[in-house]
Amino acid sequence: ITQLRVGQKLELECHTDKPNGAFWIHKDKSGTLHFIVFINSMGRPTFEGNQKTSTRFEVGKEGIVYHLVVKSFAPQDEGKYFCMVIVNQNLYFSPGQPAYLPATTTVASTTCGSTPKSGITEDLSLQTPDPEGRIQEDLDFFCHIFIWVPLAGACLLLLIALVVTIVLCQQTRRRRCRCKR
Repeated sequence: ITQLRVGQKLELECHTDKPNGAFWIHKDKSGTLHFIVFINSMGRPTFEGNQKTSTRFEVGKEGIVYHLVVKSFAPQDEGKYFCMVIVNQNLYFSPGQPAYLPATTTVASTTCGSTPKSGITEDLSLQTPDPEGRIQEDLDFFCHIFIWVPLAGACLLLLIALVVTIVLCQQTRRRRCRCKR
């Protein structure tokens, strides 16, 4: 769609290598990420709140292509839509599909008269945040969660197993050394 309008149906696609399931995530204009849905390999969706249906979205699966449909596009739906898949324990994000309503222009009101400028200079340059850099930071954050949390859990389990093994070996060693003198 070249020009989105309020109330219009928006259809997005996610092409994958394997039918392992896919997540759809929405990043709103303020940069907040919102989980929309997970579609499993059988094409069954699980929406936010563990719901099986949604009033705002429709999803589908055709082979290795996952579809997301925004039923009636609203200003709250503006932002970027990401597809995320997990293949062989690797997490893959789509580059993001932007969906924005056209910008509306407003005419500034003018007043008669002049305003004196007595040696005051104004810097009118505005600093805008780098949206691509912020997207990369958000993706890095998700990658860190999906990598470091399981890794930390596995290390904790290994540490517990090591402690249990040492304690059991010490008890076994004491039993072996008990000899009649």
